[in-house]
Amino acid sequence: MPLAVKDLFDTAGLVTTYGSAIFRDRVPERTATAVARLEAAGYANVGKTNLHEFAYGITSQNPHFGTVPNPLAPGRLAGGSSGGSAAALAAGLADAALGTDSGGSIRIPASWCGVVGFKPTYGLVPLDGCFPLAPSFDHAGPMARSVGECEAMLSALAAFEPVRLESLEEVALGVAWTELAEPLVRTRVAAASERFSDPRPVAFPLPAWQDRLFMHEVAGVHRELFREHGSLYGENVRLKVERCLAVTDAEAEASRRERELYRERCLEAMEGFHLLLTPATAFVALAEGMDELDIREQTIRFTFPFNLLGWPVLALPCGLAEEGLPASVQLVGRPGADGLVLAAGGLLEAALERAAR
Repeated sequence: MPLAVKDLFDTAGLVTTYGSAIFRDRVPERTATAVARLEAAGYANVGKTNLHEFAYGITSQNPHFGTVPNPLAPGRLAGGSSGGSAAALAAGLADAALGTDSGGSIRIPASWCGVVGFKPTYGLVPLDGCFPLAPSFDHAGPMARSVGECEAMLSALAAFEPVRLESLEEVALGVAWTELAEPLVRTRVAAASERFSDPRPVAFPLPAWQDRLFMHEVAGVHRELFREHGSLYGENVRLKVERCLAVTDAEAEASRRERELYRERCLEAMEGFHLLLTPATAFVALAEGMDELDIREQTIRFTFPFNLLGWPVLALPCGLAEEGLPASVQLVGRPGADGLVLAAGGLLEAALERAAR
């Protein structure tokens, strides 16, 4: 099975750059555990994929190795930071891909490139041999052109309990945030929710915009490297790292406390529901010339909450929206409900394909 590997994962004997000029010629001696597990299961690494520098961005505009193109929509962004993995799938260069997700980095490119991406429960897939971004937010996960292939990849990556559902009628579904999406994205997401027997709106909270803990963790990863090689960082990531280095311990601790309160509120909101359905992104793929700093917060608005929570989330295409480009839904479960999310996602995928015929 041809596998594309995000160039954030070490691969023994193959250049691994992390999307950075600093590591342009780095050849690791050991392969990351996630990659090794997939290779042991029969996947063949056919290439490393480009990404936003150090995975710190949502567009995969990389000043060192170029902007990842969107094969579905020339002139549009592929999304990031796992943009190369999504683009490789959309272009037919691989049948499976490995990505990471710290704020939406699997789900945003999956959404904009019209493929499937899965962010597992935090800690389920090992991250050793993968360059960190913000360690308590970082996830590794599968990307593919079908839910079934994502499930097969997860079986190779981690021990989890597959779930078998006979029908989506077995799933109590909450629906949130559709009113915040662009009109056609909203229509497609609402139509996807109607494939369940009794979808009900739920007041699932969006977090007050607080990313100080995230930024503090980024600073911890980059402090020494940036001190020594700051001039080799691209402008976009250099500016963000400088902002991260200014975050105080007290600000990070306050953010950590807010995160715990947010987790409690979200568990309360999920009472009576098995899964939550939301848009993956509020809009379709944006133009290549957009400034990542201008679109960052609005792009990760629906994805970042689940990195705060560490919950499993599937991003699944749900039809064409504005300008004929793909829209995507998120199916979200409580921690450890990876099998349920994938089982429901497989049934939803089949229902959407039948409706499109």
